[in-house]
Amino acid sequence: MMFSTRLHNAIVAKKTAALVGLDPRWGQLPKSLKAKAEAGGGPCYEIMARAFEEFCLRIIDVVADRIPAVKPQSAFFEELGPAGVHALQRVNKAARERGLIVICDAKRGDIGSTAEAYAKAYLAGEDPNAAPFAADALTVNPYMGTDTLQPFVDRAQECGAGLYVLVRTSNPGSGEFQEVESKAGKVYQQVARAVEQISAAQEAGTGYGNVGAVVGATYPAELTELRQTMPHVPLLIPGYGSQGGNASDVAGGLDERGLGAIVNSSRGIIFAYQKGDFAHFGEERWEEAVSAATDAMREDLATHTAVSALQG
Repeated sequence: MMFSTRLHNAIVAKKTAALVGLDPRWGQLPKSLKAKAEAGGGPCYEIMARAFEEFCLRIIDVVADRIPAVKPQSAFFEELGPAGVHALQRVNKAARERGLIVICDAKRGDIGSTAEAYAKAYLAGEDPNAAPFAADALTVNPYMGTDTLQPFVDRAQECGAGLYVLVRTSNPGSGEFQEVESKAGKVYQQVARAVEQISAAQEAGTGYGNVGAVVGATYPAELTELRQTMPHVPLLIPGYGSQGGNASDVAGGLDERGLGAIVNSSRGIIFAYQKGDFAHFGEERWEEAVSAATDAMREDLATHTAVSALQG
């Protein structure tokens, strides 16, 4: 089954396009988790990896029944070396076992056989045992050209996986390169047209291909523009919540059915107990804060975007 079909089935089943990013940071973890990990002893990286793994697994347990997908950020695990990489592997597989779509945020990109190796390492598609990192989808960087995307595209088609190509990212400095003008338009517009061409060629009655695009909520006008430029491309929309984006900002990325995009919130959910509307739960009830923040995001999207069409 195509990745876009599996993703949309999950969105329809959970009645939301909310995506929770798993971005563990040692300094923000609950003290009880850190103390438990430290009690196990060992080198500091192993201690941190144990804490990261438990933190993410407990978040998965909280949100699995209410959201279609999670997005583990590979960098926070890789920072810890082999222990962290093994923790990421187990987190991905645990999320798959709970029926969640796993979008591994590793932003890989390289030429030829190197890109092929990255694709085989991460992209498992339908069968979580088909790749070491068991991901349904992977974020990829197109900066080196469309030929570097092809090995990822081939692997995705082979195993029913998906890709999310960086097109218009949510960070403040993204325009430094992405908005550079040429006769063919801005760089991000050129990338968007290339991604649309690839994904449209894969479309098989679902309306969308397996090659998606990352487009930030922090640029709502461009998001609406890119939804029109890439009608066959599933979108991954970061920037909601802690980065300043709201439901109205992401609305232009969804189609009239409430499909075609998935909206990510990381810190605003996983560290919800630390500040804002959910700080009253406190550190001891951090999982309740995660639960409440997840429900609030679901409600916000249902109220202010076409996700309302999923509510039936």
